[in-house]
Amino acid sequence: MSRRAHAVVPEESPAPAQPHTYRSTLFRRIRSAAAAAFFEGLAATGRLHPAASPKRHGVEVESDVIYGPHAEFNQLDIYRPIHRPKPWPVVFYVHGGAFHLLSKDTHWLMGLVFARFGYLVVNISYRLAPKHPYPAAIEDTCAAYTWMASRVRDLGGDPTRVAVAGESAGGNLITALTLAATQRRAEAWAREVYECGVVPRAAMPFCAMLEVSRPERFSERRKLPFWVDGMIRDASASYLHGHPPEPGPHTELADPLRVIETAAGVPHEPSFDRPLPPCFAPVGTRDPLLDDTRRLEKALQALNVPVEARYYPGGIHAFHALVWNPSARRCWRDALAFLDRHMR
Repeated sequence: MSRRAHAVVPEESPAPAQPHTYRSTLFRRIRSAAAAAFFEGLAATGRLHPAASPKRHGVEVESDVIYGPHAEFNQLDIYRPIHRPKPWPVVFYVHGGAFHLLSKDTHWLMGLVFARFGYLVVNISYRLAPKHPYPAAIEDTCAAYTWMASRVRDLGGDPTRVAVAGESAGGNLITALTLAATQRRAEAWAREVYECGVVPRAAMPFCAMLEVSRPERFSERRKLPFWVDGMIRDASASYLHGHPPEPGPHTELADPLRVIETAAGVPHEPSFDRPLPPCFAPVGTRDPLLDDTRRLEKALQALNVPVEARYYPGGIHAFHALVWNPSARRCWRDALAFLDRHMR
């Protein structure tokens, strides 16, 4: 079964006596299928452009490397800047897609951009909700990170210069991954990250959804188009499928922002066994998820963690992927300058 087919599996078989539930589920399936088709088509078309050739940018790509037991989803691509001297600094990238859409293949551009500027890039796919709800995505993200950490020198990377990056749902996952690397946690998959000893030197959550529970908070603050509100709620319902929708200890790393805010609220009680790394958090001012970045900036400042939150006027969700846009280009320049300061 393809990744897209997995992405639109209904959350449950609707009972005939609940036509509203059936219509809602059917609408979600149609919306997810349309979104997946659009972004996959856009990514595939973009790859045909001559400027998208990795060789043109001095980059070599190793594709579809399996890193875990779920071979259909546990794959990653490795981008090497072959004309730069080793060891290379590393960017570990996690794609977005509301936890139930897309893959590394729709996010080849991010791998190419970072590699073009001298970074070894590990760009991963992971299991998708709702067929694979929490903690599947973060569990796979942690597994891919430990896979990378155990081989980083062989790949040509520098284990002391690793950054984690991702947008939207991927921003959530790399923030949770950063917590796993800096806290001794109870989850076995998080402990493996902590014990591997490779601690991110920088974290880059682009336009991230950092609290999956309580998706209604966005529309409570300001009125959103119904389809935008629906997509945000779909992301929450898909990722937390089978779990209570309220925040709780069993889904704590679905809400990494709450973990950071809780730590910020008790400054005299250390919550992290290792320091949180500097953070670059860009977001557009027209992004419906804007408030999560604002809250992240405030919490990290309270913890005295270096944070550069950048707000790009008029930017929509994931605007940085529209690389022909001046704001997107400015965002990439800012992101690469941040990495230069903290990774070189």
